[in-house]
Amino acid sequence: MLRELRLKEPTAELRFWCDKSFASQAKATLASFDATLRTDTIVSGKLRRYNHLSFFQQLTVPSLVVHNVRDLFFVGFGVLQSIVKMVTWRPDVVFTKGGYVCLPVGIAARILRIPLVIHDSDAHPGLTNRILSRWAKTIATGAPLKYYPYDHAKSHYVGIPINTSFRPFNDDEKKAAKKKWGLDMSKPLVVITGGGLGATRINNVVVQSLEALRQLASVVLVSGAAQYDELRAIVPSDGADFQLHPYVTDMVTLLGAADVVVARAGATTLLELAALKKPTILIPNARLTGGHQLKNAAVYESAKAVVVVDEDRMEHDPNILVRAISEIIADQATSTAMAQRFGEFSLPNAASDMARLILKAIR
Repeated sequence: MLRELRLKEPTAELRFWCDKSFASQAKATLASFDATLRTDTIVSGKLRRYNHLSFFQQLTVPSLVVHNVRDLFFVGFGVLQSIVKMVTWRPDVVFTKGGYVCLPVGIAARILRIPLVIHDSDAHPGLTNRILSRWAKTIATGAPLKYYPYDHAKSHYVGIPINTSFRPFNDDEKKAAKKKWGLDMSKPLVVITGGGLGATRINNVVVQSLEALRQLASVVLVSGAAQYDELRAIVPSDGADFQLHPYVTDMVTLLGAADVVVARAGATTLLELAALKKPTILIPNARLTGGHQLKNAAVYESAKAVVVVDEDRMEHDPNILVRAISEIIADQATSTAMAQRFGEFSLPNAASDMARLILKAIR
């Protein structure tokens, strides 16, 4: 999207604000676009809420209560910090994506009467976006508007801006990608990923059922760095029919090579897989705030675009995952139709449309 902004307004000054823990990663990511783009940090706090605990249960966890009270003060400090930065720089428009650090930034924009544009990737609006939506001049969404409570007069379904390299791979490109990764060209490929930090429960189920999975296909497990050493000690060495990676920098090629993908239900991941038109099994994390991954997954499941596996049931019976993968591999007609329906959610002009809405809010 930054590229689209630059294409539309070459002289625009862009700045990226985030929390301190994300700063080094943000700078490294933005450097590939523009090494001179300024990154600032903002103090903020978040309201910790866990979907598997009731409201009253969460009040009985002392550490949870203490951290939530403390973080209220962080939000207040972040608002003051954002006001000072905005008065100094005076941006023409502020764009936020809904993370907890966006709350003080959005409140500061409201106080200073700077146009605010928000984007909601998840099908379930988070607390930050629910608060900021009442002040936003423009709201963009990652899923169709029927899934949101926002004012439709100022809301636009644009999809989620993703890298243009996420696109369907033809048969020759899939073969070349498998060859690049040193995988068996004659077998289907299943790629399993729990996201950037990995997913312990998914990793454990895959390891338990690995022999059965390898009878069906080649398997690549992207475990996340935290559990990698533990798993490396108990799984086979990397080869043509199994590989374990802590993380992958060239995820486009790996996912493009896949015949089946097993993943969490994060909003950006979903749209990347939709753009690739991959037969996909989703294992949403039901414990996250507001159950937003469950709601994300339900949108695509209701359209018969993905298969959804319940993580608790899978943990008790790992064969549930094996059967789901086996059925997709065995029934090519159904899996192809499912992938086509998934692809209908991909909006290739999302980045351009989002940039247009941001610039329009200035005028």
